[in-house]
Amino acid sequence: MAGHVHLLDDEGRQRLVRHGFLPEREVITGIGKVAVQVPRVRDRGANPDGSKVRFNSSLVPPYLRKSKSVEELLPWLYLKGISTGDFSETLASLVGPDADGFSASTITRLKATWWDEYEAWRKRNLSGKRYVYIWADGVYLKPCLVDDRQCMLVIIGADEYGDKDVLGMMDGFCENADIWRDLLWSLKK
Repeated sequence: MAGHVHLLDDEGRQRLVRHGFLPEREVITGIGKVAVQVPRVRDRGANPDGSKVRFNSSLVPPYLRKSKSVEELLPWLYLKGISTGDFSETLASLVGPDADGFSASTITRLKATWWDEYEAWRKRNLSGKRYVYIWADGVYLKPCLVDDRQCMLVIIGADEYGDKDVLGMMDGFCENADIWRDLLWSLKK
């Protein structure tokens, strides 16, 4: 509101004023559910085009039900081998018994979003980049309780300033020439 102190209404009063609170809601955080109330701001005037100044809290965005830290936890649980149907039970043990809102359909929707983000990252344009060092390695993971270890092929590049980027990655069950060729070929696209 401090950035809009200069706005006055027709009677010379502050145009933007505090106007109570939005309805209380619960947000799932790393310590469990937390009740929050977001202050409401009222615009008593209008801009020349008839629009009003609108505010959204940067701490509690509209429709937020799960904190960012909880949403960032979900991919790690998935990578650790937690099945879609077990997320609710796992989160209940981590966050508390009130960790609802993580149904199998929610996790499936999030996995689709993660895949779309991965595809956009994989198809990003690297033509303007100049790397002076390239590292390529196969990292063997054991995220599930199975005997087969999965291999993640990773290529990292460092530019002349020492900034590093993951250039590409691909999963497989072993390192061989065919898989490395596929990964290197995907960088060319």
